Amino acid sequence: MKRIGQTQFSPDLPDDSRLKMVKRVTKLMDEQFSIGNFRFGLDPILNFIPVAGDLGGFTVSVALILTMIQYGVSGRAAAKMLGNAAVDALIGAIPVLGWIFDFTYKANTRNVRLLSEHYTQGKHQGSAAPVLLSFIITAFFIMIALIIVSVIAFSWIISFFWQGN
Repeated sequence: MKRIGQTQFSPDLPDDSRLKMVKRVTKLMDEQFSIGNFRFGLDPILNFIPVAGDLGGFTVSVALILTMIQYGVSGRAAAKMLGNAAVDALIGAIPVLGWIFDFTYKANTRNVRLLSEHYTQGKHQGSAAPVLLSFIITAFFIMIALIIVSVIAFSWIISFFWQGN
């Protein structure tokens, strides 16, 4: 049985320099460090920095997804990937709850798994080219929502502690 925070990062992807970069960045963001059997990456650590950390993590996720789109995943798989990144970023922007969530929900690893399914099982075939513009527009609006959620949450935390004094 898999414990929270544990994943098995061994996707079967072809040997290609750009895909190696996707795997390296994904491992760095989601699973680079470990405490006992608990694995985590830079993504949850970055989210301790209000607004900038959330935006940084989401931007890296979107860049990885765009690279994966170049390798032929379908529009549906790209939409799933964007959904994973959006859930990770938006819930991760909520102080305390989001920080805990971010240590356990590994959007980039989930996305690489989708890419691996594309190569090893023939799933998610087709081109994302027809939906690329809507993907970029949606990612942009998610970024705006992320900024709003982050600022509101950070403002709430500041006012909560300021009123206590």
